[in-house]
Amino acid sequence: MDPEEVQAAEGDQNRSSFLDYVADPPALHEQLHLLFVVLDWGATVTKLFGCIILLLGAARFIVGFVRSEIRANGHDERMQIVNDNRLHFGRSILAGLMMLIVSDIIHTALSLRMGDLVFLAVLVAIRSTIAYFLERELRAVKEDLNK
Repeated sequence: MDPEEVQAAEGDQNRSSFLDYVADPPALHEQLHLLFVVLDWGATVTKLFGCIILLLGAARFIVGFVRSEIRANGHDERMQIVNDNRLHFGRSILAGLMMLIVSDIIHTALSLRMGDLVFLAVLVAIRSTIAYFLERELRAVKEDLNK
C-alpha cells in the first residue's frame, strides 16, 4: 500500500470512529433502568402517534378530494373545497412532523451515540425546512379561502 492509501484508510477510520462514538452510560442507563425503559417506550408511542396523525390526515384529504370531485357544482366550489382540505391536511402534516421530531430527540438523548446525534441534526433540519415551506403554503391557501 502506498502512503496516500494508508492516509486515506486512516482518515476513514477517524471519520467512522467519530460517528461510532458512544458516551459512557450515565446513571440514567445504569441505576434508573426503569426510567430509561419508560422514556424509550414514550418516544416509540410518540412516533406511533405522529405516524397515525399523518395517515389520518392523508385519509381525510383523500376522502375530501373525492367528495369535492363528486359533489361540487362548479370549478370555484371544487377549488374552495379542495383548498379547505389542503389546509386541514397541511395542519396534520405539521402536527405529525412535530411528533416525529420529539420522538427522535428523546431516542437520541437515550442512545448516547454520536452517529444518532448527527442523524438527528439532519432529520430536524429537513423536517424544519419542510415545515417552514408548508406553513408558507398554508398561509397562501388560507388567504385564498378568505377571498
